[in-house]
Order: sequence, then structure tokens, then C-alpha cells
Amino acid sequence: MICQLAAEFDKMTYQETLQYLYEQLPMFQRVGAVAFKKDLGNIVQLCSALGNPHLKFRAVHIAGTNGKGSTAHLLSSVFQAAGFKTGLYTSPHYKDFRERIKINGQYIPQKKVIQFVAEHKSLLEEIRPSFFEITVALAFQYFAEQKVEIAIIETGLGGRLDSTNIIQPLLSIITNISFDHQQFLGDTLPKIAAEKAGIIKQNTPVLIGEYQEEVAEVFQAKAAKEKAPLSFARDLLQVSFLNENLDYSHYKIDSTKYYFHQIQVNIHGTYQVKNIQTTLAALQLLQLNYRIFGNKNIESFIIKGFQNLKKRTNYKGRWQIIAQNPTVLCDSAHNKGGLEIVLNAIQKLDFHQLHFVYGTVNDKDLTSVFPMFPKEATYYFAKANIPRGLDAKALKAKASKFALNGRAYSSVKNALRAAKRKASKNDLIFVGGSIFVVAEVI
Repeated sequence: MICQLAAEFDKMTYQETLQYLYEQLPMFQRVGAVAFKKDLGNIVQLCSALGNPHLKFRAVHIAGTNGKGSTAHLLSSVFQAAGFKTGLYTSPHYKDFRERIKINGQYIPQKKVIQFVAEHKSLLEEIRPSFFEITVALAFQYFAEQKVEIAIIETGLGGRLDSTNIIQPLLSIITNISFDHQQFLGDTLPKIAAEKAGIIKQNTPVLIGEYQEEVAEVFQAKAAKEKAPLSFARDLLQVSFLNENLDYSHYKIDSTKYYFHQIQVNIHGTYQVKNIQTTLAALQLLQLNYRIFGNKNIESFIIKGFQNLKKRTNYKGRWQIIAQNPTVLCDSAHNKGGLEIVLNAIQKLDFHQLHFVYGTVNDKDLTSVFPMFPKEATYYFAKANIPRGLDAKALKAKASKFALNGRAYSSVKNALRAAKRKASKNDLIFVGGSIFVVAEVI
């Protein structure tokens, strides 16, 4: 099929190029295990043929189960506020493939995506990379070509065998460890941590965002082996939640390195405490080890970056209010650790009745997450519009075993419409369970 399409690449539109990528290159988020690669051979070969673009820019590498995306966007916004030409690579995307690859908050141009596929058709035919591998290679080449001054790179799945793990970063960050993708990463937290710890590089500082006694030794042992200076964010500063409104969240900062004692951020959710603490610790280490901001006032960049994060970075899909009266809130948390944080945050909100629009993928271990869900909520079960989405009726049947009751709907949008019809203006409608569910409503 690649041979047949190759001759037509130069004439392809952006949508036709994406269709090729989705259909011909396995995409883990859409189809699951068939797209998972067990080594770095393809990405090494692909980037070598491209002239090793990943070695041509400075980078910060972020792994972890939850908080990677928020931490990446927070860092990116601060660097942008400081005047750096900043690359940001994240995954997966909500609406547009180009959300994965941004410079100063601007998506990679459509023509760059088309051009990359067209120019390297023979290379793709030879290597047969996965969707994620070609996306990573595209990002690295684009960042090198555009001469970014710093790139914030988020891993996709795991760390040790993740395609992004060929970079040589200034700092490695591991946000936290929870259960997710156990079929690939291991069935215990220490096993999962060992995979995430694979991003720790020789003589490269590493920051652990959340101290977890069960896995701390895994990181300490790996860092010692690599002679990588190891820090835990809690040892550098403390952050606590104060309050929030529709525009900003406010946090208390207890630090000997930063002169401010409070800060406001235009992202929401009490769970962001950990991500803000990790980000501030990371910036402290980058300045300490590299003087990356020179002699400039780093605090002013943090304040500006945090206050204007959404505008600077095109941040979306995480604790996002999309409607009011009734309030419609969405979040893409999908694993046990992420959902636990989000569900706890929901209970702290002021509302009359909770309506829960929920969908997930067909390989998710629901027995570990359903016990956490509020039984008093009204549920609207829906299938995400991807091949990997779990059938709504099957989802409803599984949920009923945990006393989570509701109806099944033919689509996420129909489920949300039904929730809006039933909800009063003082109710809360939450939409979540999968990034693909959220993508259909934002």
C-alpha cells in the first residue's frame, strides 16, 4: 500500500496525509497493543537518516503517569515569557494532530506535515515506523529546523522504550507513578517506576515530582547507577492550594529560592498543586545547574508565564469549563491515579446534583477505578468515536456491578445533550474517562 501511495504524496492535502498516517501507521491511542513497539530501533534509524535533529536543540524530558502534560505546558509558558523560542511536544491530541507539535504555542503548519511525509516517503517505506515514531521524528526535525532555543518533550508511554528517549536533555523529570498500561509497563508500581526511570541519563540531573515511598528507591538506584544528580520536588519547596475562581487558581509558595509567597495560574483543579510544585522545582534546578535564564529575574517570568498559560500554550482539555448554568466540566484523566485526584476535586465543588458523562477504551481495567466513582451521580455512558472505544451498553453493564446507574447513549454528544436536558442550573455535568471523550465536546 505504501508503494501505491508514495507517488501521490506530493499531491496530498493535509487531511489526506493524516488519513494515511492513521491508516497505514499503527496508532496506539486508536488501536491499542498492535501499535506498541518494544525497542528504539525504528526511531534511532529514522532520526539517523534525518541527521539526528534531536541533538540540535536543548530539551527538558518529562515522564510519569499523571501530570506530564500540565507540567510541560507550565514550563513552556515560563520559557516563552522569558523570550525563549520554545518547542513543545505532547501527546495524544484532542482535535488536531498538530496540537502535538508547537512552537511558542503555535501549531506546526499543515504544509510542514505534508512536506515531511512527502519528502521521506522512501524512508517510511523502508523503516515502517509507527504513528508515534514518525510523529516524534517530525517534531524533532521541525524543532531543529526552526532553531528552537529550548524544547519541552513529553513521553508517550513509559520511558525506557519511548521514542522520545533518544534525546539528551538538560533535565529529566518524572512526575509520579500510578497504575496505567500495566500490560506494557508492569503490574506493580516499582515495575512501572523502573520503566519510567529509563529516561534518567548519565550525569544528567533528574527531578522526581512526587515522593512515593514505594518507588523512591527505584529512582535512587537508577540515578546512582547513571551518576545523575537526583532531587525530589518536596525537598526544594512546598506548594499548597488557596482558592480559585473561573479565571485563576491561587497557590501558596513556601520557598527560600523564590521571593513570591503566592502565585496565580490560569488553569484549574486543586490537583495542579503537584504539577506547579514540580514545575517550580524544575526551573530552580535549570537555573542552578545551567544559569539558563542568565542573570535575569526568573520570578517575573514565572508570574507572567503562569498567569497567561492558556493563551501562550493553547492548553486545553484538562479541568476545562465548557459551559455554565449548568456547569459543564471536562477532564481527560483516565487512569486510577488521575481519576482519583479528579474525583476528589469534584467533591470539593459546590453543586446540587452530579451528572457524569463517561466513556473509556476497551482495554481499561475498570475494576480498579469504578469503586472510586460516586454512586449518587447520574451516569450517561457513551462510546468514544474510535475503534478502541468501549461499547456504551457493555460499559453500562460493567458499571452497574458497582452500583453506578444510568443509561447508554449512541454517542458522547448525545449523552451530553441528555445530561443537559436533565440537569438544573445548579447541577454539575462532568465529562471524562478518556481523552477521546473530551475531544468530542471541547
